Amino acid sequence: MPFPQLNRHKIKFNPLSQREDRVFIERDHISPDAEPKPFDQPEQQIVEETVARILSARGAGASRMLVFGAHAIKNGLAPVIAALIEEGWITHLATNGAGIIHDWEFAYQGSSSEHVQANIEEGQFGVWEETGYYLNLAINVGAWAGLGYGESVGSLVEKEGLEIPSEETLRTDISHVKENPEQSAAAADLLHIIRTFELDPGWMKVPHPYKQFGLQAAAYRLDIPYTGHPMFGQDIIYLHPMNHGASIGRAAQRDFLTFAHDIAELEGGVYLSVGSAVMSPMIFEKSLSMARNLAIQDGKTIENHFMLVADLAKSSWDWNQGEPPEASADYYLRFNKTFSRMGGTMRYLAADNRDFLLHLIGALRRA
Repeated sequence: MPFPQLNRHKIKFNPLSQREDRVFIERDHISPDAEPKPFDQPEQQIVEETVARILSARGAGASRMLVFGAHAIKNGLAPVIAALIEEGWITHLATNGAGIIHDWEFAYQGSSSEHVQANIEEGQFGVWEETGYYLNLAINVGAWAGLGYGESVGSLVEKEGLEIPSEETLRTDISHVKENPEQSAAAADLLHIIRTFELDPGWMKVPHPYKQFGLQAAAYRLDIPYTGHPMFGQDIIYLHPMNHGASIGRAAQRDFLTFAHDIAELEGGVYLSVGSAVMSPMIFEKSLSMARNLAIQDGKTIENHFMLVADLAKSSWDWNQGEPPEASADYYLRFNKTFSRMGGTMRYLAADNRDFLLHLIGALRRA
């Protein structure tokens, strides 16, 4: 017998404009030309080594991937990261579900980052209409249209709207279940959503007055993969009844396989993991295992890759020696331990993500 479930349709959602936010993108964004805090010589050497590796990887046509946690977006670094892809230094961006949300909220209303403790006491944390409605709708439509998670949101921001398909179009897709069962299922899901929310077919205009700060929009415009790697239930969009698990799964699966494809091109490449203690190392190790499985079958290898891990946590262990013993506190820096097992060359930099990324782009421009 199925267990009882909470009815999201009964939740009272408030307009996003009523939320008190802490970060305002016009005021708080970081320019790519901003001066970072000085690094000591050991940290500066790591930056210089990273720059040399990126230059080599670009010359070889290998992947240069930047994978980051949501705080990189909350810290106003979207303009810096956008410059890294615009100037050709980075070929793939990836983040978690929260990174997707903060970036969208900045583009949509210019602010993000609510007061969690105060709002959760009122049953209001994450219960905001536009964030739940538009992000889920973009993913629902994108899942049917063959887009990934981040690409669906990037399209919404860049185009400032969504094309809602007609019921006739969706019924046609559904009728082709034998030829294309996956597309038929996606069409059936979207048809259910359109009927539930009484959506009219055609263009739905959704203005994004702060689009110039939208990193997903920049990636979509430049045709650079910006993959989203969510965990079900972790993000505020799951509170809204527009949320649909099958759409999340379809779009996120596409992004994971896109991510894995670029990991397969990492021989001679660079992987930058910035402020992501769980998501980045976890998807990296699974993707690398798949990529190596295929490479070995073709008589190839993926060993000459460079991994730079940047986070705030201090580490006294020399990770060039492999992982530390279990008696060491550094053993429990999971992200370092994981990357130290991945072959190639790993470096760890204990630094604020703002300072690292500003040092990086500055050094790349001078190279």
